[in-house]
Amino acid sequence: MNIKLKKEQRKPTIKSHVAYMRKAGIVLFLLVVSVALSAGAYYREEVPVGPYPLNYPANFGNRVNTPANEPVTRQAVYLGRMLFYETRLSANNKLSCGSCHEQARAFTDGKALSAGVDNVLSTRNSMSLVNLLWARKFFWDGRAASLEDQAIVPMTNPHEMGQSLTLSAQKLSKTKNYPGIFKIVYGDTAITSDRIVKVIAQFERTLISAHSRYDDYLRKAYQPTPLELQGMTLFNQVPQPEKGIRGANCTHCHGGAKNYMELFHNNGLDSIYKDAGIEELTGLAADRGRFKVPTLRNIALTAPYMHDGRFKTLEEVIDHYSEHIKQSASLSAFLQGESNITSGTSLKLLPQEKKSLIAFLNMLTDTAFVTDPRFSNPHLTVNRK
Repeated sequence: MNIKLKKEQRKPTIKSHVAYMRKAGIVLFLLVVSVALSAGAYYREEVPVGPYPLNYPANFGNRVNTPANEPVTRQAVYLGRMLFYETRLSANNKLSCGSCHEQARAFTDGKALSAGVDNVLSTRNSMSLVNLLWARKFFWDGRAASLEDQAIVPMTNPHEMGQSLTLSAQKLSKTKNYPGIFKIVYGDTAITSDRIVKVIAQFERTLISAHSRYDDYLRKAYQPTPLELQGMTLFNQVPQPEKGIRGANCTHCHGGAKNYMELFHNNGLDSIYKDAGIEELTGLAADRGRFKVPTLRNIALTAPYMHDGRFKTLEEVIDHYSEHIKQSASLSAFLQGESNITSGTSLKLLPQEKKSLIAFLNMLTDTAFVTDPRFSNPHLTVNRK
């Protein structure tokens, strides 16, 4: 009797064995990948590791500010960059450090004052995050002595990102990706408040701007225009009308290769200050209205200007120093009695001189810095889970 076997009873052929093994192999491969991803093994291959090369011109100097027990590594910087742009670190899951520090604006936000998670405006303008590797005091009043201390404030302030670091650590611990990356950086998957601020600080130390036309000029690789040269000369000179020397008197605060001196000054914005500046910390009347001198690097991109963002343009800033310095008991000595006119009380720059100063300030724009993919938001291209 010729009996046909049911399909499931037929003897398996070599061809069917091969097909089965292929299917099984695919399933096994997917399982291994799934396990690897959940364990963070995937990031062992993708995350760069080793010392991070902090490259900068020799004229920037080697007096850098890095913790002795926290060397800058590629893996820490990688993680810090992710957390710098991580919205889970805010109470409404919408804000990150990058919200107030946009790369295209040299890590400012283009606003006089910034709104936090509760839509309450900040009390001071968002400062540019550039060449922080050399800084020793942070914020307009210098209240933080390290980038680690600085990072804590906006994340935990109820009117900024508004979330405790403990809760931020808990939220990150529940993700698929972060525990594995923390393990690559620290050797285990523990996510702590301390580790969060340390890696963010690591990333911020890499924000080095040293490729402007001014840098090219210092390397003898760029010839400034006549207008830029005039502005550079004015920038670097102190006015001496008795000798026929005109100047803008800028280098007391913004001299040197980095165009930044770590000083705190009352620059004559007001006679009576609503914001007392560092006097709030020191209690000294001589400190009233004194604020940190900001870097001029990428200054053309970081409007509005001053601690309260009162000036919208560089023209307004130069007009202030030229004609509108306001007297007070704590006014910086550098701004008292400086003039291009004998016995004058203000600089009195000419229209052409103001134009040339702005031409020079535009030489400080570093287009490579504000487009460098190493500093960009990684979450725009990486799947966040």
